[in-house]
Amino acid sequence: MKIGKILNHNVVVIYEGKAEKIVMGCGIAFKKRVGDKIEEEKIDKVFALENKDTNTKLQQLLKDIPMEYVEVSEKIIEYARTKAERNLNDFIYITLLDHMHMAIIRQREGICVKNIMLWDIKKFYREEFQIGLKALDMIEEAFDIRLPEDEAGFIALHIVNAQMDDNHNGIQEIGEVTKLIHQIVNIVKYHFQMKFDEDSVYYHRFVTHLKFFALRLFQKNNYEGQEEEDLLALVKTKYKSAYECTLKITAYIATTYSYAVSEEEQLYLTIHIEKAIRQNR
Repeated sequence: MKIGKILNHNVVVIYEGKAEKIVMGCGIAFKKRVGDKIEEEKIDKVFALENKDTNTKLQQLLKDIPMEYVEVSEKIIEYARTKAERNLNDFIYITLLDHMHMAIIRQREGICVKNIMLWDIKKFYREEFQIGLKALDMIEEAFDIRLPEDEAGFIALHIVNAQMDDNHNGIQEIGEVTKLIHQIVNIVKYHFQMKFDEDSVYYHRFVTHLKFFALRLFQKNNYEGQEEEDLLALVKTKYKSAYECTLKITAYIATTYSYAVSEEEQLYLTIHIEKAIRQNR
């Protein structure tokens, strides 16, 4: 394994055929030159990111950020992967590392950045927010500094962002997703003249479904399943009021976003609405 590029004493780039990999280890490039071999026992981490642009940006970031930040960021990402309901795209290696590094610098300088979406994050992205709180514990353990709750919210947003496909507009799009979730929840509330039990597991599942439904909408990725028509017909009859609510949501989305909600999406929306409001009856 030979060095193709040296980023700093702890990070180098190697080439295996056409594949470019980032290799990390304490002092791995000390007194080394391009073309020298690496002692494999010094290797702590290998990044093999498929996206070339992501790989390049990560290399640029690793030149300036100390290794201990990378290690903590990696721990947070691995923890998030075990807790999140979807895979995380590789771009989180850049966004989370960069944000965490700057957040710690700001905190040490006494600069506090308020998270204006914190209330929404706690409400609609509960799992991601809990991961964010766990991340604050990891950061405190490693750097002896406690970041504010606002930062748990920011970390949660990076995790939500990383659950999206690569073709998206990042945090700005999450704001649109959150707005749409609000709108759909309000339509359901007014349709049934009720308040949700926000601690209910069914409400949580409903919001989770809405999150991924909204992501598909903004990415123009309509879900098309293989459900039989008679199942939708059965749901229409069995959950009549919930289906009527779904039709209101469908009409609102068609008017506001020019997006046609498929019958399969209507089916799942109806089922989730029925389960979410059932205990309030």
